[in-house]
Amino acid sequence: MATVADVLRAKPHKVVYRIAPDATVFEAVLQMEQRNVGALLVMDGTRIVGIVTERDYARKIVLLDRSSRATRVSDIMTAAVLCVSPERALEECMALMTETRVRHLPVMRDDELVGLVSIGDLVKHIISEQTFVIEQLERYIAGRRD
Repeated sequence: MATVADVLRAKPHKVVYRIAPDATVFEAVLQMEQRNVGALLVMDGTRIVGIVTERDYARKIVLLDRSSRATRVSDIMTAAVLCVSPERALEECMALMTETRVRHLPVMRDDELVGLVSIGDLVKHIISEQTFVIEQLERYIAGRRD
């Protein structure tokens, strides 16, 4: 059974992007655009205090007609951040993400941030595993041993 650690090892990009809670929402959206990501961890030093996503921007800035340049990240971030350990099974993470309607999970080991996985990361890894199994079964059925 694949784990979050397997996904983190396979990710080509190991950096977790973060922003301070007192940064402006404009700065957060600009950073998301520049880095081509949909979320940033909101960090106070080494401590996760929230997560800010494109969804937060759309619902709490655009729809409420607020200024992204005058609003702080701490005003719109989601403060209750779900985290997982590297040993967590991918199927459990998928279920957790589905139940709680989140798309990103920080990965923590002994209160230390070691990565971030998205629903896309998990789906990509699961599809890759399934493709490998299918190829192996096809080789077995065809009698090939290469």
